Amino acid sequence: MDIVEFRDYCVQRPGITEEFPFDEQTLVFKVMGKMFAACNVEDFKTVNLKCNPEWAEELRAETALIQPGYHMNKKHWNTVNVVDFHDVTLLRKMIDHSYDLVVSKLTKAQKEALKKGLE
Repeated sequence: MDIVEFRDYCVQRPGITEEFPFDEQTLVFKVMGKMFAACNVEDFKTVNLKCNPEWAEELRAETALIQPGYHMNKKHWNTVNVVDFHDVTLLRKMIDHSYDLVVSKLTKAQKEALKKGLE
């Protein structure tokens, strides 16, 4: 998956914004203001994705291409080496999981606003 595919897959969901809050290279994807994915747009080698701690441990045990989140809370974030990680289906599943995990933690009002945006 390249940067264009990654971005296109992330932004197809409702409530998404794209920002560069840290620097001019780190693209952050947010749902209702909460981050669920990040990557370097100039050197697209890894992506950071939020993850359930139990599944995060399982994924890391399966492959060295998934590591604890770089510059993130290592319990709740994974860094995926997208250069060598060729399981696009699993990567999409991890992106979906990250988005869904963040949505599940939104307030009731935020969830309602997101839902209204769907209609």
